[in-house]
Amino acid sequence: MTKRLASKYKINRRLGVNLWGRPKSPINRRDYGPGQHGQRRKKPSDYGLQLAAKQKLKGYYGNISERQFRRLYQEAVRRKGDTSENLIALLERRLDAIVYRMKLVPTVFAARQFVNHGHIMVNGQRVNIPSYQVKEGDEIEVRAKSKDLMLILEAVQSHERDVPEYIEVDHKALKGKFVRTPAFSDVPYPVTMEPNLVIEYYSR
Repeated sequence: MTKRLASKYKINRRLGVNLWGRPKSPINRRDYGPGQHGQRRKKPSDYGLQLAAKQKLKGYYGNISERQFRRLYQEAVRRKGDTSENLIALLERRLDAIVYRMKLVPTVFAARQFVNHGHIMVNGQRVNIPSYQVKEGDEIEVRAKSKDLMLILEAVQSHERDVPEYIEVDHKALKGKFVRTPAFSDVPYPVTMEPNLVIEYYSR
């Protein structure tokens, strides 16, 4: 279960960005940090920039635990190719991230809970692990018993986000396919992400 529930949007004010691009974000009303000294602006150090980049990327995916995030970084380093591209690919292949990208739920937090509660099937098998790594060509579907949930119906009709090209979705059948692993440039982040700074943070 995620540690951030009702307070999940606090990260927006702390980082000074509308992390998920949502209209209800508090940063839309108060674009300065929280607390008594929130309006003071200090020039961050190199370490501060790296830390903020890490917190932003980690927070975007539902505030993944530090241990899990570091494990993803280590796996990205182990693989061939560009480490920052590998890290984004691993994050985008998480089952909860794909359920969110498919617009079956309104938030990435809801996606994690939705998977946890066993509403999702991958290739006909029920999977309840949000961090499950989906492979190219895998089919993701909402279980028959869960297809009438109001949460899904509202999310599908929302115009807040678009489904990216690397995922195919049939919203009538509530199923889709993970077509290909995206490059960093393919991922529709509503804010600027800097995975290169995240790699620098962990490789210190």
